[in-house]
Amino acid sequence: MGTLAFGNFLLGSDKAMAKKVTKSQLAILEQEREHTLTELDHLRSELRAEIELDDVDDVAPDLIERDKIQALIISLERKLEDIEHAIKQAQEVGYGICEICGKKIDPERLEIFPETTLCVDCKRQQERMVR
Repeated sequence: MGTLAFGNFLLGSDKAMAKKVTKSQLAILEQEREHTLTELDHLRSELRAEIELDDVDDVAPDLIERDKIQALIISLERKLEDIEHAIKQAQEVGYGICEICGKKIDPERLEIFPETTLCVDCKRQQERMVR
C-alpha cells in the first residue's frame, strides 16, 4: 500500500514506518540537539573571551576572528532551529517524512542531515525559490 498525504496527515505504510522509526531517530535528534547546544556554549564563551582580551594594537585580526565566531554561532543557531523543528515534526507526523510532499526521506540523507524535514527534491525546489 502506498502513502497518501493530506497536509500533515499521512495514510498508508509510510506513516506506520515513520512511527516505528521515530523513537530511535528521535534519540539521534536529541543527541544532535545536545551536541549543538554544547558547541554554541563553547563558541559564545570563546566570543566573550575575544571581546574581553581586545588589544588596541591588533584590532583587525581580532575583528576577523570575532566575525568568524559570530558566523559560526549564527550557523549553529539555525541548525538548532532545524533540529527543534525536526523533533516537533517527528513527534507530530513521524520522522523521515517530507513535510511538503509526504514521501519518505532517503535514509542516507537522514543519516547525513538528521535535522532535515524535506526530501532532496523538495529541498531543491525550496532553494530555487529563495534564489
